[in-house]
Amino acid sequence: MSEKILIKGGRVVDPADNIDDNADVLIENGRIAAVGNGLAAQDAEVIDAAGKIVVPGLIDMHVHLREPGQEAKEDFVSGTRAAAAGGFTTVATMPNTSPVVDNAALVRSLQERAQTVGAVRVEIIGAVTKGQAGQELAEMGDMAAAGAVAFSDDGHFVDSAKLMLNAFTYLKPFDKIIINHDEESTLVEGGAMNESENSFRLGLKGRPSVAEDIAVMRDVLLAEYAGAKVHVAHISTAGAAQIVRAAKQRGVRVTCEVTPQHLLLTDDMVELTDTATKINPPLRSRSDTAALQEALQDGTIDMIVTDHSPHAAEEKDREYGYAPSGFPGLETSLAVMLTAFWHTGKLTLPQLIAKMTSEPARIFGLPGGSLGVGKAADVTVIDPDYRWVVDPTAFYTKCRISPFKGREMRGKAVLTMVGGKTVMRSGKVLV
Repeated sequence: MSEKILIKGGRVVDPADNIDDNADVLIENGRIAAVGNGLAAQDAEVIDAAGKIVVPGLIDMHVHLREPGQEAKEDFVSGTRAAAAGGFTTVATMPNTSPVVDNAALVRSLQERAQTVGAVRVEIIGAVTKGQAGQELAEMGDMAAAGAVAFSDDGHFVDSAKLMLNAFTYLKPFDKIIINHDEESTLVEGGAMNESENSFRLGLKGRPSVAEDIAVMRDVLLAEYAGAKVHVAHISTAGAAQIVRAAKQRGVRVTCEVTPQHLLLTDDMVELTDTATKINPPLRSRSDTAALQEALQDGTIDMIVTDHSPHAAEEKDREYGYAPSGFPGLETSLAVMLTAFWHTGKLTLPQLIAKMTSEPARIFGLPGGSLGVGKAADVTVIDPDYRWVVDPTAFYTKCRISPFKGREMRGKAVLTMVGGKTVMRSGKVLV
């Protein structure tokens, strides 16, 4: 790694520092040394960024790296390489593994594992309940002291309102956030897709949108009562978006995230022969996606995540109703958002980049998300006009399935740098 790196002539977009201008970025000893025009440095490696966009390293607060115990689906090596390929420098991995990440010893061991083999930074999310069984609170205080960034029973809704209220109250002194998978359990049990005309046509049991609305309302009210923070995971319904919007207006400490798939794909795409569209929560209606896009534009939705959920090929190659939910998203997320939202004028570039950098960093108290002087040099360089077609066989993740397969994209990360070290260049991961 060169001690000095000069990224020259790109459009620097750094929402955390209110920068959107053509400028140079000087990196020394792994940290940002200066951002400005006409910078020079003797013996520096020069990277020509003319025509490119230079942003803080992308952050994804919702991924599944599958360690420990599910390495056939993904592991820290393959998952972080996929992150680097997609322009991400920090990812946060969910605890629904085998065993569940519900104690400080596991948090520490995964941190050590990530530092040893990870191509990018990995934050560890701990479970809210022991074994994610929804019966007893996990050792959240110990996990917080060990460095867990947040807590979630993702993949499961905590049915007990009393237990969730206890969790909110318990975590307040630690200033940590609970990330809730919100679908009322009795309404979605056995469901494979959104409850709709298409689910009836296909003969698949549905997961009604009201299940998410009920769960979001409950958790918002509990967080409001406790004066605690709550973050709604992968929001997918118009009703949930409106509940969050109204709660924010009255001062509730609620934030939320959305995935590209829930913004753009709809339940009328579901066919029994393509399990790539099976996700949890499911793809919703066109009216839901329209409402989510509006919520993204007006600031109700705080950040964009992938919910990167890889599975082994033989698991997804089953009947739709029996296949697991999820697909990998780290290598397509940025391109999908640039293509569908920036190039169409639905979001400005600073708005889009903020939701993938400074907002997750601010909300979860991460050190990244900025190109400020003295910050670690986590940098992503984007070619905004690079045209390519999604080919899952070329992914770095172990899972080679995507509902975006065959779609033409416009825009792609062409360089990913973590702490001043280039981990991806021109689509090739170097670690």
